[in-house]
Amino acid sequence: MQIPPGEQSFSQAMLHDPVRRWAASTRGQKLTAIERSEVARLVPDLFGRHFLQIGHWGAANNWLDGSEMLHRAVLITHAAAQGQVRIDPQLLPLAAHSVDAILLPHTLESTRSPHTLLREVSRVLSERGRLLILGFNPWSLLGLRRWMGLAPSALPGNNHFYSAGRVSDWLTLLDFEITSVRRFGAGFPWLPPRDGNALFSPAALLQPFSEGYLIAAKKRVTPLNRIGRSQRAQIKPLITVPVANTVRRETQIETPKP
Repeated sequence: MQIPPGEQSFSQAMLHDPVRRWAASTRGQKLTAIERSEVARLVPDLFGRHFLQIGHWGAANNWLDGSEMLHRAVLITHAAAQGQVRIDPQLLPLAAHSVDAILLPHTLESTRSPHTLLREVSRVLSERGRLLILGFNPWSLLGLRRWMGLAPSALPGNNHFYSAGRVSDWLTLLDFEITSVRRFGAGFPWLPPRDGNALFSPAALLQPFSEGYLIAAKKRVTPLNRIGRSQRAQIKPLITVPVANTVRRETQIETPKP
């Protein structure tokens, strides 16, 4: 049986792109669907003019649907992906403080230096910029299976998993404020997505072992105190009684009575 040219090119692209191979797998489809719903829950609350997605993940490249920002763009980081512009994640070709929101869908895991990428993201974000980061949990069952060499073959093998706590520490050093950390998964533990600030329950003890997480952060705004010319202290007079009255009173005392 001969494969049609269109399907043949698509299958070849899947072989060269591990992200597409993961998105086509059963586990990948389930987890990507949860990730998309979590991102879609936060996107309408992001305001500004420019919204960027750096990197691609899943079958469809664009994760910015639902945003009402004026300009949205997808910047890819390798040749196998499809996007509007291909860039080097270590050196973003963007002006400082020019972007209002950025989404990193598993981009930190596939880059050579995640610290450099986060510094670049901090540089291009505006003063009140927002950042969304998707990642895999290295302490989940999926992460442990990958460490033991038993992970699903469709999962990209060149990715490095970083825990949500570790990424949050990196962001704190770059003057970001963590607004929320959502944990979720398509396998064990079978728990609904949960925020770290939610009420405690016995099931919450298993939440740190969920497969994936979504970190939402915003840049801290440092208040600027206006430094003006300091005013000189006013000199208070030592004599509070009017001088004319004092002279008149002294004259009356010195004058002898007839």
